[in-house]
Amino acid sequence: MVSGRIVDDFNLDKIADSGQCFRWEKQSDGAYSIIHLDKRLKILKVGQEYELSCTMDDYKNIWYTYFDFDTKYSKIRQLIDRNNDRFMYNAVTYGKGIRILRQDTWEMLISFIISQRKNIPAIKSSIEKLSRLCGTRHIDETDNTEYYSIPTPEQILKTSVNDLNACGLGYRVDYIKSVAKEVYDGKLDIKSLENMSYEQSLYRLKQLYGVGDKVANCVILFGLHNLDAFPIDIWIQRILENEYNGENNYPFEKYRPYNGVFQQYMYAYYRNRGD
Repeated sequence: MVSGRIVDDFNLDKIADSGQCFRWEKQSDGAYSIIHLDKRLKILKVGQEYELSCTMDDYKNIWYTYFDFDTKYSKIRQLIDRNNDRFMYNAVTYGKGIRILRQDTWEMLISFIISQRKNIPAIKSSIEKLSRLCGTRHIDETDNTEYYSIPTPEQILKTSVNDLNACGLGYRVDYIKSVAKEVYDGKLDIKSLENMSYEQSLYRLKQLYGVGDKVANCVILFGLHNLDAFPIDIWIQRILENEYNGENNYPFEKYRPYNGVFQQYMYAYYRNRGD
């Protein structure tokens, strides 16, 4: 067990609701159960401190990086001038506590392919069913909880289409099978994406069957952790049109290299402000 204060922006509820992570589950005691690769973490805020169900070695080697604690999001928020962009100022004020997690690129690719035309509960349900169907089973010894990793490309390819259809994947089954085959055959080296420029990774990802601009940008932002990637979904499209008079008038250059962070603040604010 690791415990202590986290001084920079960090709000579990806001991160969980930000649309970037689908393997977070809130427990009855207020803790979050988080699955990342083959690890599971329970994290609970108690007063001003957080309790994490991991060893100090796992915290240093896995979870510190996963939560992106090297990046000071409080400083990123301070880049916004209230007088020059009132909407963005309100968005970053509302979104304080959101961080861009450093998630696994393969998991993000599969997750955001699944996410197309689905709401968040449906996405989470399909990912959980897929993981239980053909992912690797683990036991968390801290509370004897069973959990499953996101399946590897090989595990997906060994699973029948009928079984995959039972996960609520619909037409996305063909996309997932195709991407898994490209990775398994070595045509797509997931690791190599980390060394590409934004333009190169965007181009390569969009060559994949079923991956368009929005999914590719989500993978680049949430998997490759390029904080300037800017996924545009229906919510962001509305913001660009209603608050900035169109995408061409949004100040991408001004907010570089953190457009992806500001995208998350805007998404959270616009989706929850009740307009």
